[in-house]
Parts: sequence; C-alpha cells; structure tokens
Amino acid sequence: MTTKKPLYKTSNKLELEFCGLKLNSPLVLLSGCVGFGEEYTRIEGFSNTDVGAVCLKGTTGEPRFGNAPHRITETPEGMLNAIGLQNPGVDYVVNDILPKLDFTETRFIANVSGSTIEEYIEVTQKFDNSPIDAIEINISCPNVKKGGVAFGNDPDMSARVVAACRSVTQKPIITKLSPNQTDIKHNAKLCIEAGSDAFAVINTVMGMAIDIHKKRPIIHNNQGGLSGPAIKPIALLKVHEVYKVCKPHNIPIIGQGGVVNETDAIEFLLAGATTVGLGTGLFYDPLCCRKINDGIIEYLAQNNHQHVNEIIGSLKIHSDATNCD
Repeated sequence: MTTKKPLYKTSNKLELEFCGLKLNSPLVLLSGCVGFGEEYTRIEGFSNTDVGAVCLKGTTGEPRFGNAPHRITETPEGMLNAIGLQNPGVDYVVNDILPKLDFTETRFIANVSGSTIEEYIEVTQKFDNSPIDAIEINISCPNVKKGGVAFGNDPDMSARVVAACRSVTQKPIITKLSPNQTDIKHNAKLCIEAGSDAFAVINTVMGMAIDIHKKRPIIHNNQGGLSGPAIKPIALLKVHEVYKVCKPHNIPIIGQGGVVNETDAIEFLLAGATTVGLGTGLFYDPLCCRKINDGIIEYLAQNNHQHVNEIIGSLKIHSDATNCD
C-alpha cells in the first residue's frame, strides 16, 4: 500500500467518532457508487482524505455477474438501478483488492450481501480476518430459502442476520435498513438487541420506469432501487424515526438518500445522523465532498457551533403536531 500526499484536510470541527473509529469528516461514500474505493481517485482533485469513510461495493461469497441490462436509468430527480450485486466474490476482494487500498487516507467499510444466512456468515467471517475497519450488512437481498422475501423487510429475519454476523466478528457492524417495510423503528430495535453497532438509513426505495414505445419496463429486472434527491424527504423522516430508537443506546447512524450539497447534509445531521452518506450525488458532481465539508464548517460558524457534534439530532420537532409520537 502506497501513501499519497493528502490533497485536502478537513477542519478538526468535522472530525468525529463513529463506532469507536475516528473519522476525518462526517461524509461517507456509499456502497455501489464508488466501486471498491479506487474509482473516483482517478479524477483530478478528488481524494479519499476528503471523507470519513468509504463503503466498498456489495460483496457475496461467490462472484456474481449481476442482472441483465438495462440496469440503470435516470428518472426525474433520481436514478433507478438494479445491478444485481455484480462483484468478484469475497476471496478476490480480500486477497487482491484490499491490499491495494490506502488505509492511511480514510476508513474502509466492507458491504456484506447474501442470499442465505450462511452466506452472510461466510462473507462476514472472511472480512473479519482482513484489515477492513467495519462491516456493513446489506439486508435488502432476496432470502432464497424464504421464496424471495427480502431479509430487510422482515424485522425478525433482519435480527437473525445481524445476530449471525455478530457471532463471527468483533468489528463494528452497521446494519443497512430498508425503507420498504412497515415499521423501520421496530426493525432497528430488534437489530440493536441482536448486536448492531450502527445503522445506515436508508437503502433505496423500490420503483419502476416504463418505456411507453416498447410498453415494457426500462429496467430488465422490471423494478429497481430509486436513489437521488427524489427520496430525500423519505430518508430524512426514516433517519429521525430510527434516531429516536438509537439515541438511548448511543447508536450512530449513517444518514443517506438524496444528498447533493451541504444543505442536504446538514438536514440529515439535524435529523439525527452522525455521518452523512454520498452516493448518487457524486454522479452530479464528483468533487462535491470538499464543497459539502466547507459548507458544514460555514454553517457551524454562522450558528456559533464549535463542532459538528453539537448539531447532531438537534432538530426541534413541533410539539403540537398531531402525528408526533
């Protein structure tokens, strides 16, 4: 692993702790949007030192080719994707990719995916024996043994996956919660009891785009995950709901869904996120990380805050609203 000269250094006002890990910034690059941590480093002016952590692409036990094309399409204020977890398999990631990453630049988080609980265990165990800093569990994959029901939409199954992964690793576990479920708060509660150290909120929202000339869905998989600014209002609500469950346990959250600028990031922090995920926003502007960091620092100064920790969860809810619990 080679050490590169940092191109940018965030302010100590942005340095924070997440699951015992010291992060350079509250920004986290999201799984599936930055490959295995090296894609954006080819862009002049980009550096992984600009962010607190990078989530690697979803990884399974065996290599996967993913879904047939089309797998991505733009939508108003967003993007649909159904990649299908294309990846080279956990052995290749651990043995060939991780040794090439520069762990002096930022933190690297593995993303574990699977079709069965046994596969989650296998992949988690192999990452446990690697230099990876933390493990994100993607519980939005089909549960083959349960007829295609997504793990993440069933709170009991979610907790079972977390407990299984917890039994084979001492690294921090971040559970990625799906918005496509009845009660995300109940799911979070069960996952905390099962051993989750943190949450990523939210995963993509399921959607469809249609070609009116062919009279077919544009995505070959018929449906895909919607990301981008269109889902931000949903994501903010879900982050705040999960924050109310997490706060008594000091469980941190990666808030994500539609962040493209500093205002978006600050909204997530106010709603209760400890860190803020960037995914589709990087497609709009690959160099947005520095701008967002600088924007957060300016907001702190304007509001007489000394550190980003001071605004996390500081949202003032209207107490007379009829839908508050």
